[in-house]
Parts: sequence; structure tokens; C-alpha cells
Amino acid sequence: MMYLNNAATTYPKPQCVTDAHTAALSAPPAGQFRSSGQGRGKDVFTGCRENLGRLLGIGSPERIYFTSGATDSLNQLFHGMERKGKKILVTQTEHNSVLRPLYNGMAAGAEVEILPCDKYGQVSPEVFEERISPETGLLVLNHCSNVTGMIQDAARFGEIAEKHGILFMLDASQSAGCIPIDCDGWHVDALVFTGHKGLFGPQGTGGFFLQKGVGMRPYRYGGTGKDSSRLVYGDGDYEYETGTQNGHGIQALGAGVEYILDCGVERIAEAEKRLMGILYDGLSEIQGVTVYGEKGRNLGPVLSMNLEGLRPSELAYILQNGYETVVRAGLHCAPLIHQAMGTEEQGTVRVSISALTEEQEILQFLEILREIAAAAKN
Repeated sequence: MMYLNNAATTYPKPQCVTDAHTAALSAPPAGQFRSSGQGRGKDVFTGCRENLGRLLGIGSPERIYFTSGATDSLNQLFHGMERKGKKILVTQTEHNSVLRPLYNGMAAGAEVEILPCDKYGQVSPEVFEERISPETGLLVLNHCSNVTGMIQDAARFGEIAEKHGILFMLDASQSAGCIPIDCDGWHVDALVFTGHKGLFGPQGTGGFFLQKGVGMRPYRYGGTGKDSSRLVYGDGDYEYETGTQNGHGIQALGAGVEYILDCGVERIAEAEKRLMGILYDGLSEIQGVTVYGEKGRNLGPVLSMNLEGLRPSELAYILQNGYETVVRAGLHCAPLIHQAMGTEEQGTVRVSISALTEEQEILQFLEILREIAAAAKN
């Protein structure tokens, strides 16, 4: 099988991740603050937090909180995160994990305004600044599009938000682990990440970072293992990790983060950029293929394409069942960006790679697509 659907979940995982998960399942459980059998040294949660801080440019890793993933994190943040105004600006590139909570009640009476993107998925920082009003309290920005691979200029957006006193939330679901991130340097107030994509962790892991001084009221309360005598929290004195944490998953996620730190995220980004360049060049030579992005402009490890004469679902079906090649077809849980691309009716075929994708796989995929394109033309 050739797996080119890493924007959904990376596969395969580095061997160290598999080993760490197996070891965690075989060892006594890591009871966060709950057990006398912790042993010496840092627990797996603290170690993972500190390494995530190194990777994501976070100087206060104790402000990283683990959840079941980006969707859980976003729901928690939208439910309780303070805002400095009644208007929330989000981009046309956003995933439904951002859009649906806001459109289904978690905006808490705020007005949601969409910042447009171009056909490549790029959002203009200048348009963002023009849309700011005295009522604007929060910007939500998708760092890397899971549809076109466009990477937004998060540093510039953060600079503008900081200048105007607006809270800045960055969704790094598609970029964490494969694109350099400087959370503190970009003035990010809240960052969301998932474990099972570029960080090489298992599904059901992820979390969020909340900058010091940014308040948030939790929507879940329960056991934390810290101070069991306290029943009522003082205003702002909250805990965000309640119940039994996914210790096995966090240990595996921690191994994935260590793997990335050892490789170097800059080297991973360059290697993936080179492979995507080969893919863009090859697709441009196949008659009937439309690519919704440009080499040198859409720099993330994902692209969208279509083949004339076949629906996206049909092409994906042929690839899966005729060539054992896994891609993804449809709107990719990001419906608004397809309006800018002109693909809102049927969507696209998405091809996405990881740090473990090999050049031979890209070349083989291009050969397969040439064969399918020739058959579709006839």
C-alpha cells in the first residue's frame, strides 16, 4: 500500500513511537499526580510538555494542556477563553473544527466575520488589519491549509493583532511537527495542536497552549489529583486537565516529538518541500490534471488536484482499489476555502506527505496518475 493521506493521520509512525506506546501499555500506569509509584525524575507529561515547548517556541511549557486533539481543544477555548470584543475574525481557510463550534453557539453572542482567501488559500494580513474594528476581540488563523498547503504569515498576523490589542489564536493542526513555529515570537495567545498528524503521535492526543495572562473558564470539572480538598475554584484559578489523562498516548506523542527534535523541524520542512516540488512538477506535465496551488507558493506538505473526466471520489476509488494508493477526496472538512477555489460542488483529491514519505513513492504516484489520465482521456 502507498499511503498519501498524511494530512488526515500520519502513517507509518517512527519505530520509536510504536515502541513507546507498547512500553507504556506494558508498564505500570503513569498516574498524573495520582500515585505514589511515580518513580524518580520527570513524568511523561512534564517531559512531553517541555519538548513541545522547545518545538513550538513556547517559553512556558507548563501552560500546555493535553486534550484528545485539536477539536477538543478548540471547543474548550471557544467555550471559555476571554475575548476583548464582540467580534471574532476567522479565515476562509478554516477547518470545521473551528467553524462548527462558532456557528453552533460557542461564539457566545459574538459576531463571526470571515476573512477571505485567494484561490491558493492565502489570506492577506493587510485585509485583516482593514477589518479590525473597536469590537474585534479575537483572530483565529489556520497556520497551514489542509486543502492547498498554503502557509500563512503567522508572524505578521500576530504583529498586527498585538498592535491592536486583539487576542490571536493559531490553529497549528497541520503545521506542528513539519513547519517551524515560534509561538512566543509571533505573539500567539492560544495555540492548538493535534498529535496524530505531523507530530507522529497516536490518534486521540493533542492539546492547546494558553499564554500567561489570558483567562479561560473550563467547561469540564472533576478530579485532577492535585488538591482534592478544594471544591470551588477562585476566579481565574482553574485547572484544565480533569479526569484520567491518556498517559499511554502522551508517552507515544512524546516519542514523536523527540523524533522531530532529533531530525530538526527545519530539515523536515526542507525535505518535504523538495518532495512536493517533484510532485508539482510531475502533475504539471500530465494532461487533464488541475492543481489548486503553485510550486514555490503553496509550501506545506499537502496539495489538492482534480483530473478531467473523473469526479474526485471516482479518482480516489480507482487509486485505492486499482493501485492500493490512499489519498482523500471531497471537501476535507474545510468547506469555505473551496468557494475560493471554485471546487465547492465536488471538492478535490488531496495528496499529502510526511517526513517518512520517500521520493520513490512520489514518482510511483505520478506514474500511476499518468496511466489513469491516459485511460480517462480515451
